[in-house]
Amino acid sequence: MELFLTILAIICSIIGIAGCILPFLPGPPLNFIALLLMQWAVPATFSPRFLWIWGAVALFVTLVDYLLPAWFAKRFGGSKQATTGSTVGLIVGMLFFPPFGLILGAFVGALVGELMHDRENLAKAFRVALSSFVAFLFGTGLKLAASLIMSWYVLRALF
Repeated sequence: MELFLTILAIICSIIGIAGCILPFLPGPPLNFIALLLMQWAVPATFSPRFLWIWGAVALFVTLVDYLLPAWFAKRFGGSKQATTGSTVGLIVGMLFFPPFGLILGAFVGALVGELMHDRENLAKAFRVALSSFVAFLFGTGLKLAASLIMSWYVLRALF
């Protein structure tokens, strides 16, 4: 059973890291599940406090990743269309033009969405799209950092 849990933890870690970039996979929560699996595979590997902290980190970075692009778009005067466009652009870009489409899709989607809302103000649309893009990069970076650290702890517990 220990071997099965350990293999499952490693698989969750790998998929969790991929989930930091692919929006349909929950990266940090999968890495947290990997920590829990290692705890069950090798008892007393992690303290309860350690697990609570990393559970909170996984939840926090996941929420930030979902909320930050919308908040940035609104902060810089963006409309709901810009926020929706950013999400749609991200998904379309990922499906049709990986891996660069994933990054550029959020920017192009926000730009198109804001231009659909207000065709007159190209400078504002560009500013909103850029802010949404920066928020996407920041959120992805936070998720990736947290997931890599949790994966490191999983590997450390293995050896």
